Amino acid sequence: MAKTMAVNAGSSSLKFQLLEMPAEQVIAQGVIERIGMDDAIVTIKYGADVQGERLIGHLEEDDEHITLSKNGKGKKYENVLAIKDHQQAINFMLQKLTDLGIIQDFNEITGVGHRVVAGGEWFNHSVVVTDSVLEKIDRLADYAPLHNPANAMGIRAFQKLLPDALSVAVFDTSFHQSMPEENYLYSLPYEYYTRYGARKYGAHGTSHRYVAARAADMMGKDLSALKLITLHLGAGASITAIKDGKSLDTSMGFSPLAGVTMATRSGDVDASLVYYIQEREGLTNDEMLTILNKKSGLLGLSTISSDMRDLLDVQDTNDHAKLAVKIFVNRIIKYVGQYIAEMGGVDALVFTAGIGENSAPVRKMIIDRLSYFGIELDADANQTRGQEIEISTSSTHVKALLIPTNEELMIARDVEALK
Repeated sequence: MAKTMAVNAGSSSLKFQLLEMPAEQVIAQGVIERIGMDDAIVTIKYGADVQGERLIGHLEEDDEHITLSKNGKGKKYENVLAIKDHQQAINFMLQKLTDLGIIQDFNEITGVGHRVVAGGEWFNHSVVVTDSVLEKIDRLADYAPLHNPANAMGIRAFQKLLPDALSVAVFDTSFHQSMPEENYLYSLPYEYYTRYGARKYGAHGTSHRYVAARAADMMGKDLSALKLITLHLGAGASITAIKDGKSLDTSMGFSPLAGVTMATRSGDVDASLVYYIQEREGLTNDEMLTILNKKSGLLGLSTISSDMRDLLDVQDTNDHAKLAVKIFVNRIIKYVGQYIAEMGGVDALVFTAGIGENSAPVRKMIIDRLSYFGIELDADANQTRGQEIEISTSSTHVKALLIPTNEELMIARDVEALK
């Protein structure tokens, strides 16, 4: 069987998953963090059930070792070393996959799928990477300046080392290209749309697409017959209304900054307020964007942490933490209510991503606020973490589902479909 690699390249990180296809079996996954530093951290998990294993071990700088999981099946390789750029990171990773016996030869990898955040209006589906495609990804850097340049860098680095492997770009925005004009256009002079592409593009499309399909399977219904609201709640968070199997509307906008409150992103803010603060603080555009992207959200409101777990732990004694959690839930409720109205009803809410998959308290707060729509929480089922399960009662009118996202699998499937 062929091996396909799903890749998510960040500005200083590289996440990957290696799958046996078409069996869809994960044989290795890992991450290289702090690329460009003398103490880059490499972690590779492999062996039995690498997705579900709890792996143990302690890592010190300049240490290299392999540890076994608690049940003795899976393994984890770890190392701390200097890695100057993405090219060196990918070269090290591929060589280490060979050294560990995960692959015998680079040529076993016949396809590489790359997550790309912004595809603009050029891409409404995944595509084989050509020079023209790469040029467009570069040109779309202004739409996702924190992501697209790194995504393009990862594509070029893999192409250099695996020239014979099929290279595929999978866009976060492509799923949302089905939105109608009334949902993706802003109420600005129309010429800004025609000149600059000023519109809503959304994000997390690969995740929303995956969990929507799994929700239909769990409910035993055709996706095209369902009205779903998918809640991708992690450090980045977005809500999507899915009708007839397509994205009807989504909370993120021109960039991933818009929408609900997130870990460090503000979500929706009045543009006049941004200007007002910027003028009085004497901030440059870049400084203001940094505040909105990296110092706001849960972190800015709570003043202590961007991690929902930290805030839940102290919300009973810390008013700022309690308020941050309340605002996080409040913004989600507003979008869910809006989307129920847009679709004329809803069949299921789908929770996914870090908070959505693992935080029973947050799911309960959201569902309790929506009980009048016909959703009733199963308290015992809601204690589940990271597993596919219905968390609403069997008699409820609207279902609530917990579905772990699997963007890497969707990327691998898209690569296979284009071979």
